[in-house]
Amino acid sequence: MNIIMVGTGYVGLVSGTCFAEMGNTVTCIDVNKEKIEGLKQGIMPIYEPGLQELVHRNAEAGRLLFSTSLEECIDDAEVVFSAVGTPPDEDGSADLRYVLDVARCFGRCIKRYTLLVTKSTVPVGTAAKIREAIRKELDSRGVEVAFGVASNPEFLKEGTAIDDFMRPDRVVVGIEDEQAKNIMRTLYKPFMLSSDRMLVCDIASAEMIKYASNSMLATRISFMNDIANLCGLMGADVDAVRKGIGSDSRIGSKFLYPGCGYGGSCFPKDVKALIQTGRSVGYHMQVLEAVEAVNDFQKTVPFKKLHQELPDLAGKKIAVWGLAFKPGTDDMREAPSLTLIHSLLEAGCNVSVYDPIALNEAKRRLRDTPVEYCNDMYEVLIDAHALVIITDWKQFRVPSWPVMRKTMQGRMIIDGRNMYDVHEVQEEGFIYKRIG
Repeated sequence: MNIIMVGTGYVGLVSGTCFAEMGNTVTCIDVNKEKIEGLKQGIMPIYEPGLQELVHRNAEAGRLLFSTSLEECIDDAEVVFSAVGTPPDEDGSADLRYVLDVARCFGRCIKRYTLLVTKSTVPVGTAAKIREAIRKELDSRGVEVAFGVASNPEFLKEGTAIDDFMRPDRVVVGIEDEQAKNIMRTLYKPFMLSSDRMLVCDIASAEMIKYASNSMLATRISFMNDIANLCGLMGADVDAVRKGIGSDSRIGSKFLYPGCGYGGSCFPKDVKALIQTGRSVGYHMQVLEAVEAVNDFQKTVPFKKLHQELPDLAGKKIAVWGLAFKPGTDDMREAPSLTLIHSLLEAGCNVSVYDPIALNEAKRRLRDTPVEYCNDMYEVLIDAHALVIITDWKQFRVPSWPVMRKTMQGRMIIDGRNMYDVHEVQEEGFIYKRIG
């Protein structure tokens, strides 16, 4: 099948590459000429484990192509995916300008039945706006061309995105005509030979499923963080509480780990957008507003714990392990590390940071701030009065305590991810504070 993927961000590049891996011919399109030229040379615009190898293999096989022009590629395409960004507006609603730009370009170009599938995360009702934009372009051309519109939200987790796409737990497809349904079933059949996990529904429901899914996961995280904070005040062991809750088959254990808040490109944006969607129809999303408030507070907890233990932070050197919002990615959008670093600098601290992947992204985001960037997890500890752990990378799980004792000036560890056993760290001679 000939496929066009508009947008070579995280979703578009991973999705397009995985479709190519199944034997389809995929053209990935982006208006950013520099990014497209880089991809043609094998330069990845994002970090995702295994993606570079997959891109190289399919590009060399001629199944994965790159272009800056939808108009030049659409004649042979059976389906066009729209995977462009939907950044939040000032009020938190999703900005649909790029989505509608794709729809208008689609309407200007198609000459026969072609299916336009929205993979971007968009609010309920977007499909109607897309359909209207296409229809206006066709009317301005004075032609009558049949087309289809569908919704196919993505459920990729950064760090495991390729496996998530190749072995999906479900594929949600919102359609409005039988031809679109047949195209989508044909496209996804190779991904589910063992069992059919495609959920076909109306487009509005598909659009809502994406927002509701991310909002539910964000809710679990904020709930567990709220419980962890209460456990810390009441003397309860949050690990025991988490295991007790997760053992209930009605609840399950996933997304119940306390920490210093969620970040990334999805949860913060989608929670805000769903809250705003409710407001647009006069409905108050009370639970999600609380979820957002808890998460905003949770990002301040590591600094509050540090300040409680070291009231006079001015002039102190504070080391930070982890900058990405989660392990397995260099994504720092809405990352708790940003909240921490800004608070440390405001308190007059000297800040040194280390992350195995996200250092370049940190330098881009923090270019005007006096932060020391280190290339080793122990280098960052030299003469540090305290260490704050923000991202639970695997290499942090079994540190060398003797090296840390020798390297650090102080003995304070603030763990925003609850990576260690309290008694073990204390026996190694450190003061250890965690979440809950």
